[in-house]
Amino acid sequence: MTRVLVYGLGIAGTSVARALVARGSEVVLADDQLSQRHELLGKELGAEIFPAGDLGALATLVKNVDYVMPAPGVPETHPLFAISVDAQKEMLSEIELAYRWEQSRVGGPRPILAVTGTDGKTTTTLMAAAMIRASGKRVAAVGNTETPFIEALNSDAEAFVVECSSFRLTLTNTFRANASTWLNIAPDHLDWHRDFASYVGSKAKIWAHLQSNDVAVAPFAQGDICTIARNSSGRFISFGETAESDYFVKGNELVGPAGVLVKQAEMKRSLPHDIQNGLAAAAMCLEAGIGTHAGVIQALKEFEPSHHRIELVIEKDGVRWFDDSKATSPHAARTALRAFPSIVLIAGGRNKGLHLADLALEHQHVKAVVCIGESAQEIATAFAGLCPTNIATSMQEAIEVAGSIASTGDVVLLSPACTSFDWYKNYEERGSDFADRVMTYVGEESPQREGEART
Repeated sequence: MTRVLVYGLGIAGTSVARALVARGSEVVLADDQLSQRHELLGKELGAEIFPAGDLGALATLVKNVDYVMPAPGVPETHPLFAISVDAQKEMLSEIELAYRWEQSRVGGPRPILAVTGTDGKTTTTLMAAAMIRASGKRVAAVGNTETPFIEALNSDAEAFVVECSSFRLTLTNTFRANASTWLNIAPDHLDWHRDFASYVGSKAKIWAHLQSNDVAVAPFAQGDICTIARNSSGRFISFGETAESDYFVKGNELVGPAGVLVKQAEMKRSLPHDIQNGLAAAAMCLEAGIGTHAGVIQALKEFEPSHHRIELVIEKDGVRWFDDSKATSPHAARTALRAFPSIVLIAGGRNKGLHLADLALEHQHVKAVVCIGESAQEIATAFAGLCPTNIATSMQEAIEVAGSIASTGDVVLLSPACTSFDWYKNYEERGSDFADRVMTYVGEESPQREGEART
C-alpha cells in the first residue's frame, strides 16, 4: 500500500487526503497548526496525525513514506522541502497528482486548459470556463479556485480549466494542458518563494511538458514570456493590443484569426485588463478546439467578473466606489490604477515582501492616498511629494477620509497591493466589509451580493 504524507490541511490538503484514502493509499496528516478539525479528519480517514514542530521526527517520517504532498500554503522555504530533498522523496502538488490520475482514466483523459500569471488568473479561468459552457460542454473551473482539481475528477465534467498558482506549479513533473496561457509576470509571493527567479521558474513549468499539438498562449508585449512559449514544444499563439498578435484589439473590437469576436461595448465590462483576459481565454478555447466560435462570442458578451476585482460597489453624488480587494500585489493594484483618470486610493495591509513603492509609478492617476494596515507608512512614503497622503487606523476611518476628499468624477478605489491578514481573515472578508461600510456611509442599504455571504 502506498504511504503518503499530506502536509497542510486546508481546502486542497483535505481534498487530497480524502482522495488518496478513497483510492487505497495510507495517509499521514500533518500541519504546522493542528486543530480539532484536523483530529476529526484523522478519525474520518483512519489516518495517523503527525504532531507539528519536531524536525527530527519529521525527517524520520519522510523517510518512511513513498512521497510527500505539501499543500499550496506550505512555502518552499519550509523545512519540509529540504527534508524531502535530502530523503530523495518525490514531492507532488495537488494538480500534479490529479493530472496523473486523469491520464489513467478509463475512457481516456478529458481536455484541460490551464491559466497562470501574476494577475488575472481567476478571471481568465472563469471566462474560459464560461466559453466552454456556452459551447455546450460541461466544464469545471478548478485548481486555485473553490474546487481543487483532484476533487473534480469524479464529476461529470467534459473539460477542465485549471487555475495554476506558482505554489501548485512548483511541484509539477508531468502536468500539461491542451492549451495554456501565462498572462503576465511581476514580483509576487516572495514570502513563499526563495526569490523572484524561483517564482518565474515555477510559472514556466506550465509549458515544460507540452507536446506538439498543445498550444502555448502568451502576451505579445512581454517578450520574456513569449520566448519561453516559443522554446516550448507547443504551438505558439499570442494575444495583445496590436495586429502583430494573433488575437488583438482593432479599434473597438476584439479580433481573432477568424475575424471579429466582439465589440468592446458589447462586453459587460471592458477595462483594459478585461479585454486582454478575454483575448487570452478566447485563444485557448478556440485554438484547442474546446470552444466554438459562437460560444466564445456569447461568453465574451455575457461574462461578469468575479467579486472583489475592480467591482463597482455604488455610484453616488458623482463618485464611484470600487472594491478591488483581490489586488494583493503592487502589480495587480497598478492594473486597477491605470483604469481610471482620478482616483482616491485606499491601499495597504500586510506586505508579501514586495516593493510597494512601485504603486507610485501610476501616481498620475492618483488624486490622494489613504494608507491602511501594517504597511500604511510604507505606502505613504511611496507617494510622498506626489499627492496628498493620509493614514487611517480602521476601514471605517479610511472610507470617511476618502469620501471627504473625493469629488464629482472621482473614483474611490480599495486596491490594497497587500494581503488582508493584518485586519481580516482573507481578501473576501476585507472587500465585503469595505462594500458594506461604503453603502452605509453613502446612506444606502447594503444588499447581499448573489452567492456571497456577508461577514
